[in-house]
Amino acid sequence: MSEELALFRDLPTRAAPVDARPARIEEPQRHQVRFECAEDLVPPGHPARVLWSVAGTLDLSPFSKGCRAVEGKAGRSLKSPQMLLTLWMYAISQAIGSAREIERLTTSDSAFRWIVGDVEVSHHRLSRFRVQHGEAFSKLVTDVLSVLMEKGLLSLELVAQDGTRVRAAATAPSFRTYGSLLECRDQAALHLKAVLAAADDPEYTRAQHAARAAKARDLQMRVEAAIETVTELQKQKKPDDKPARASTTDADARVMKMGDGGFRPAYNVQYAVAGSELGGPRAVVGIQVTNVGSDMGSLTPMAEQVEQRTGQLPKSLVADSGHAKNDDIVAAKQKGIDVIVPPAETAKSIDRLKAEEAATEVVEWRERMETDDAKKLYRARAGLAELNNAHQKTHHGITQFLVRGLEKVTCVVMLHALTSNIIQYADKLLP
Repeated sequence: MSEELALFRDLPTRAAPVDARPARIEEPQRHQVRFECAEDLVPPGHPARVLWSVAGTLDLSPFSKGCRAVEGKAGRSLKSPQMLLTLWMYAISQAIGSAREIERLTTSDSAFRWIVGDVEVSHHRLSRFRVQHGEAFSKLVTDVLSVLMEKGLLSLELVAQDGTRVRAAATAPSFRTYGSLLECRDQAALHLKAVLAAADDPEYTRAQHAARAAKARDLQMRVEAAIETVTELQKQKKPDDKPARASTTDADARVMKMGDGGFRPAYNVQYAVAGSELGGPRAVVGIQVTNVGSDMGSLTPMAEQVEQRTGQLPKSLVADSGHAKNDDIVAAKQKGIDVIVPPAETAKSIDRLKAEEAATEVVEWRERMETDDAKKLYRARAGLAELNNAHQKTHHGITQFLVRGLEKVTCVVMLHALTSNIIQYADKLLP
């Protein structure tokens, strides 16, 4: 099982009362809303209508799992998962990633107003929906791929894998050494003490006092997380290495080398994309999010995830030389995967490999990469993996994460991958 799927499996869940009755869901109504008929706001065939229809064909029951408000029982109704999912997918298709911006558009943009109908949605609810349902998003990705496999629309003859570094919600000055973090801990404790001491200050309302206290406690938690992280990182350092640093904003973020050659706090997002080298629709069949700047060692877990989601292994797996780890090559060859990965520039020659009795799979892979057929297949990587990465950044707005922590970042990437697949195959997914 891949690390991302295991991550969702191990997330703690809040115990819900046992109740066999269905959840009471507040669905949007689009007739005579605010002195107008919301149904007339967007024309037939509009992308918002298409995404709403596709979302209606999916199993959204995991989003209402553990809901306390059920039919025949008092309590506030659950906001429609179909509406919230459609809101986010349509926003992503418009390169919008801010919950506050979506909340604003639900009162000013026709498409967003049509999606919500007469339901009011706050940015807090939108934010929670995006980061608290990682397991449900992962299941939806798998469900959509299953439908495509059943309809014969998805082939794993050729799968391309590539990683892209995406800016984290942290700045370089937020990275501190252990000694500096201890000072931050003392300052955070003093700040919380001062905030609590001013709880009776009439200058602030009760809600403002609660918000200030919550922010002060959040700062304490982030500093403690950074101290724990830097302690673990320091154990991996050699005596002559520079002291480890961790961010007080996002303890999971790491400074990585970006595509422009600079170094900034980021996450490494890996996609596996299936499609044809001749063009046509592409499908994201695997997603990995790590805080490791290197791509080495990512082929094996990605192949396992693709098999788990689709029931098949890729026939040919294409990636750049940054993925050329011998252990992964051997594991993939043993599973019958044709690995199309050029050797690193510093790799040994084939003759030297044979002389040193290297693994047979590695020698065969090196010889395979010298053939014209392998070079032709490798050229398909640009139209699959690299094109997907470019679309995610330019058309879907995933240039910088607005959430903190590996778990939440993975939820965001899953939602983007789901949206991308649905947009590519929307007409095929509808009955």
